[in-house]
Amino acid sequence: MDIVTLLPFIVLIGAMFLMTRSAKKKQQAAANMRNQMQPGTGIRTIGGLYATVKEVNEDTVLVEAAPGVHLVFAKNAIGAVLEDAEYNRIVHGDGDSDLKSDTPIVPDDASSLTDDARDAKIDLGKKDEADDASPTPEAEAKDVKDAKGDDKSDGDTDAK
Repeated sequence: MDIVTLLPFIVLIGAMFLMTRSAKKKQQAAANMRNQMQPGTGIRTIGGLYATVKEVNEDTVLVEAAPGVHLVFAKNAIGAVLEDAEYNRIVHGDGDSDLKSDTPIVPDDASSLTDDARDAKIDLGKKDEADDASPTPEAEAKDVKDAKGDDKSDGDTDAK
């Protein structure tokens, strides 16, 4: 066999080896991270739930998401073990005081940006001059006829 013929297969096998090696390293790092969990450690699940570890078992972890709210997760569902400072910053908002007070605060809605938006009330109801006038007896009769459903033109029949 010629080396040129075998070269694509060798490259393919080498690429597969490198990909599986990096995946194994990532799995090993995740397993080591999960083994670092101890009661009192802050964690983030793969779903984005922040909680405190209460108990670590072989395959599961008991966490407290809020005072009195205990949840059981599989160890594989733990996305990250957080340091205490990072957990307190995210969950309790500690350390946010270093924000500059002279930076403008962006409001949640645009109505607070204008002064007269609070005073002016907008009526979104549809009013026409025809609505204000009293309906004629012929219009009332047509409305009653439409409500009964007896308004059949030639060729219309009831569906059965």
